[in-house]
Amino acid sequence: VLTACDAHRDFPDMSMKVGDVLCTDGQVMSLTECESLGKEAIAVVFHVNASSDENISGKGYAVYLHDLRPEAFADSLGVAQGTSADISAYDGNRNTFAIFAATGCESPAAQVVFDIWRYGQSAYIGSVAEMRLLYRAKPYINGVITALGGDPLPDDAGKAWYWTSTEVDGQQTGKAWLYSIGSGAVQETPKLQAHKIRPIITIND
Repeated sequence: VLTACDAHRDFPDMSMKVGDVLCTDGQVMSLTECESLGKEAIAVVFHVNASSDENISGKGYAVYLHDLRPEAFADSLGVAQGTSADISAYDGNRNTFAIFAATGCESPAAQVVFDIWRYGQSAYIGSVAEMRLLYRAKPYINGVITALGGDPLPDDAGKAWYWTSTEVDGQQTGKAWLYSIGSGAVQETPKLQAHKIRPIITIND
């Protein structure tokens, strides 16, 4: 029996979506599929680079399931740690390496993020611009984070401040930007203060 070539067929939608799950083996899939296959999730997709924006590396971003303990951006003042200091740049990965590798001071915040690297996933501290993307996606991903046993992104003003990896332009030796995932506000903050970190992972494959 012959069938027409243009007969309707239902194909599964394999495109990555906000709210999908990044697993420890590097695969991205829906929460349902992750659970049915018994895979371990490490992060939740919060941005898809659908337009192939050249300013954004990779196919998109995923946010780690858990907060990391509060740490200082730097263990001493007086050193510019080499970030772009550009609040519009999607360069958290580069910034995090810069503050980790800077000479003259150490970055406890960068170190605690580097300590969680496993499964080939290179986590980093999001830039101001990347945290803005995360803030916009919060209503769409918090349910998935909670379902996976992660720490939902908070609304409470007292719990919502996180370090970005972006130093304050013109004050790089002393301040970096905090970002409120509760309100979307930013605040320039002395680097010696300890604040929470929520790692981000770039999805490349």
